[in-house]
Amino acid sequence: QVQLVESGGGLVQAGGSLRLSCAASGRSFSSYAMGWFRQAPGKEREFVATINWSGDIRYYADSVKGRFTISRDNAKNTVHLQMNSLKPEDTAVYYCAARGGRSTARTSYEYAYWGQGTQVTVSS
Repeated sequence: QVQLVESGGGLVQAGGSLRLSCAASGRSFSSYAMGWFRQAPGKEREFVATINWSGDIRYYADSVKGRFTISRDNAKNTVHLQMNSLKPEDTAVYYCAARGGRSTARTSYEYAYWGQGTQVTVSS
């Protein structure tokens, strides 16, 4: 089992940047593929980015491709989401998630473990 805690959210102007972090506790962090999802008010949770266990395979939602970068540090049990060129439509609660398999996944039901979320608000 793994526990996840996100940090790094906040209020930023459009065009700005934020770096989200997710700290994982528990065993064998490198055994888990990781993902970031987000949920805006009144909308369903949506996929943002995913990374495999070793960090060499990454996928992004079309809406964030070229602006967001997911990375991980298995030695520190952390995963990050660097968000650049932020837009008001990126405003949401961002969730870190872990799945008990080493390959990436883009649907929320494939992830067994979730953090509590961190709010990102982008003002226009």
